[in-house]
Amino acid sequence: MADTSAQAVQDGEAAAILGFDPSDPAFHADPYARYRALAASGRLQQTTVGLWVSTSYELCEAALRDPRFGHRPQGGGLWRDAPQRNRSFLTMDPPDHTRLRRLVSKAFTPRLVERLRPRVEELVDDLLDGLSGEVDLIASLAYPLPVIVISEMLGVPPRDRDLFKGWSDALARGLDPDFLLPEPEIALRDEARAEFAAYFRELAAQRRAEPRDDLLSALVGVSDGGDVLSEEELLATCVLLLVAGHETTVNLIGNGALALLRHPEQLALFRERPGNVAAAVEELLRYDPPVQLTLRAALEDVELGGTPLEGGRLVLLLTGAANRDPSVFADPDRLDLLRYAEGRDAPRHLSFGHGIHFCLGAPLARLEGQIALKKLFERDVALAAGDLVYRDNLVLRGLRDLPVVIRA
Repeated sequence: MADTSAQAVQDGEAAAILGFDPSDPAFHADPYARYRALAASGRLQQTTVGLWVSTSYELCEAALRDPRFGHRPQGGGLWRDAPQRNRSFLTMDPPDHTRLRRLVSKAFTPRLVERLRPRVEELVDDLLDGLSGEVDLIASLAYPLPVIVISEMLGVPPRDRDLFKGWSDALARGLDPDFLLPEPEIALRDEARAEFAAYFRELAAQRRAEPRDDLLSALVGVSDGGDVLSEEELLATCVLLLVAGHETTVNLIGNGALALLRHPEQLALFRERPGNVAAAVEELLRYDPPVQLTLRAALEDVELGGTPLEGGRLVLLLTGAANRDPSVFADPDRLDLLRYAEGRDAPRHLSFGHGIHFCLGAPLARLEGQIALKKLFERDVALAAGDLVYRDNLVLRGLRDLPVVIRA
């Protein structure tokens, strides 16, 4: 079993655990070059400390849909060891995952998401209105849009939205394995989780007393044959919705805008075919996904791609690499906004996962990404001069800022 404790990682030992150095600036700038180098050594390989790593679309997809792979092996090592009471259904296995996801799905429905379309359009118009000259797209559009949407969905008063910024940054960084995080960042993550839970405990009590037409009221009141969310389950779900429903969409908009700005011919196509925007966003999700990887554990002795794995072994699934697997995607390093166009038969990307943990918020992320990018590029936008800096996160890939010039 790989020793994935913080004490095990010193002087660059993260590379020995993962098979690559996540702190390398070249990796942050272009992880896909490193993934290609990894793939050249095989579809499934074991690092020096015992972690299995796959860059293969076939193997990543297989592990994500195989119930013999999950999150909590008996006696197995963990990517991070969050207290039991803080866990969301994202890191649970059946039957707990099945029960909680079913309950949350009753409140977080595609119909509810589609009802948000006029509001998302209004918000994007408001955020873009008056922007000109050099602006930071992350601060002016990619960040505020999803945080306003998820805040309004949960019924958070506008005056409290700024509280989310610090909490969300700390929790998003906390998605990375503990062995990569300095002790102060682990402390910040745990403090943010506690403050977030205290805030929503009070807000949930208000919704129990006086329900409103918002997602938090629906979660408080959701029931399935008498089964309800406990308070700890409700709070963990709110944390999940904030981070998963917000941070990933920031990166979808930021990474997508950058990809278009770096490919003028594809940007021209994006503008010429407004009816293709949904397909275009699918390609942007494949090309530079907000979530780069996930972890699974063998819950029993199992084979993956013909390789026997002992129960408890951890497998790092590099879904960002799988999305560019040349055995599955034609010309995978090329941005092709028609790849998912109607009538084309491209394999689906793994950017929202696969199987029972497929992203519950995918419809909302798609809606926000489509509207934000379409309305943004109705304007004259160009990259500003200067280097781009990515955030330090490993699991989530996104820019710290995206300076552009918007001309009237």
